[in-house]
Amino acid sequence: MKRPILLSDHFTIGKLLRFTVPSMVMMVFISIYSVVDGFFVSNFAGTTSFAALNLIFPFIMFLSVIGFVFGAGGTALIAKTLGEGKPVEANRIFSMLVYLGAICGVLFAAIGWPFLDEVSILLGADEALLGECVMYGRILLLAMPFFMLEIMFHSMLIAAEKPNLGLIVTLIAGGLNMALDALFIAGFGWGLKGAAWATALSQLSGATIPLVYFIVPNKSRLQLGRPVFDGAALRLTCFNGISEFFSNISAAMVAMFYNYQLMKYIGEDGVAAYGVVMYVAFIFAAVNIGYGMGSGPIVSFHYGAGNRDELRNVFTKSMMLIGIMGLTEFLFAQLLARPLSQVFVGYDPDLLALTTHALRIYGISFLLMGFNGYASAFFTALNNGLVSALISTNRTMVCETLAVLLLPAIFGVNGIWYAIIFAECAALVLTVTMLMRNGSRYGYLR
Repeated sequence: MKRPILLSDHFTIGKLLRFTVPSMVMMVFISIYSVVDGFFVSNFAGTTSFAALNLIFPFIMFLSVIGFVFGAGGTALIAKTLGEGKPVEANRIFSMLVYLGAICGVLFAAIGWPFLDEVSILLGADEALLGECVMYGRILLLAMPFFMLEIMFHSMLIAAEKPNLGLIVTLIAGGLNMALDALFIAGFGWGLKGAAWATALSQLSGATIPLVYFIVPNKSRLQLGRPVFDGAALRLTCFNGISEFFSNISAAMVAMFYNYQLMKYIGEDGVAAYGVVMYVAFIFAAVNIGYGMGSGPIVSFHYGAGNRDELRNVFTKSMMLIGIMGLTEFLFAQLLARPLSQVFVGYDPDLLALTTHALRIYGISFLLMGFNGYASAFFTALNNGLVSALISTNRTMVCETLAVLLLPAIFGVNGIWYAIIFAECAALVLTVTMLMRNGSRYGYLR
């Protein structure tokens, strides 16, 4: 039996993959069970319910953004603190963030609850979609505290050197979600309400299992203890995670703009097609997201330990792996666009043609998407939230927003699908500039 891989190890490509693959599989599985929601809703509840799900879901993600901030920013700080040889301080930070994350989940759910009607209308919901949007949103808001913790634990289990446990938790939560989708939607005929309850219950399990693990004595680097407020650590966490804040806020806003434009140019079919594209795109992008999540604590640890040689080693190997992943994802997207679209909307030939066309255009962006995403995650791991936020915000809030609003006036509906390609190309210029400018500062470039 091979010994566990430690953050302090020297990483060959094989060891890097062994450590990060659980995170990549975990993120892919998360995307797959999200896709299963869409599959059951689209095929058993119809296009209207599917469009309602995709219309309101970005707002739910908007409210959950603190979970991503605490997860990515907190993990970077915790791993750096461990690298500095301060395990007691690392555990105090960890405990504080877990309790604050749960509290924020309750607060943000309470804030969002009364505005679901207005937000749904603002996003373009008509009379047919409004009731479905509000119902789905309110059920997910009930589970918001657990969703916050689930998001945080995805990253923090890696800092605890337990990426395999994170994968196991995700498999359990995802398996439960898929089973309940089949039972509630296909079996009981609950439609979109069944999808909402299946998701909420899976989030409950995804948060509870790691919470219990960290409460009881364990063999990891982290243990949940008595909360001690540390304002300086909280500020550093938020600074580190500022890119995740802007990235998720931007992603939610961009999704809303996409849906608004598609309702304007096509109607419900456009929103449904975009939902399928997002599901499939998330499966491919999840590989890159999982790699950034899995490798981030390695970067943070060696940065804290002042080991520049290992930082350079991990960065060089990571860029090579990201390039291979991007090319592979692009090829798969082109080859599998129609069969993947057929899974969701095969019952409607016109919608199938629209979705297949959109997915093939969107898939071109996979060639570059990984580099931009990894660079943002890399700077978060270096505890430089400002540069990370600059890359992620420029990529989505600036470039993609402008593209999705302006390109349809030039290219029509195709301009909506071209937006992501324009955004990734423009973002890559800034990404390369930031990597070159900061290389000597951190020592990851010779």
